[in-house]
Amino acid sequence: MQDADTRLLIIDDDEMFCHVLSRAMTRRGFEVLVAHDAEQAMALARRHRPDFATLDLKLEQSSGLKLLPELLDVLPTCRVVVLTGYSSIATAVEAIKLGAVNYLCKPADAEEILIALGREQGDPNAEVAVSPPSINRIAWEHIQKVLQEHDGNISATARALGMHRRTLQRKLQKRPVRR
Repeated sequence: MQDADTRLLIIDDDEMFCHVLSRAMTRRGFEVLVAHDAEQAMALARRHRPDFATLDLKLEQSSGLKLLPELLDVLPTCRVVVLTGYSSIATAVEAIKLGAVNYLCKPADAEEILIALGREQGDPNAEVAVSPPSINRIAWEHIQKVLQEHDGNISATARALGMHRRTLQRKLQKRPVRR
């Protein structure tokens, strides 16, 4: 997939994750660049023109979904995979609509990321769940959808959901419920 000077930009605020992924991808032949916030990511993108990028959905000061269109404006041919520990159907759909080539839930290892970066088409043999999601998962998905509709605004989302803003913030800080 890559030749000797293929660049990968890792955009994630988790320094340990960046260190581990950077080492793994360097061993696989990439020239790796690391950014911990949107401003740093855009500066590196403009200066080094990477071919590939991994983008954390939930950055410390920003949303990966807000950064994705800006990144692709500067690098229209860059193949971006969104990574997140806070996966939801709503954010996955938006990431793909905004131009990501794939969306992976953390923890994702270097091989999974490499495969996701290289995949050109969807997989018609992807596993379909045998049972419906739990009520807790449905609630998580609904919160994510409403949050997306309100452009990440916590106060507006809390009002729309009829809950206290702090309650919503506590719910959002938790990892998503598994199926």
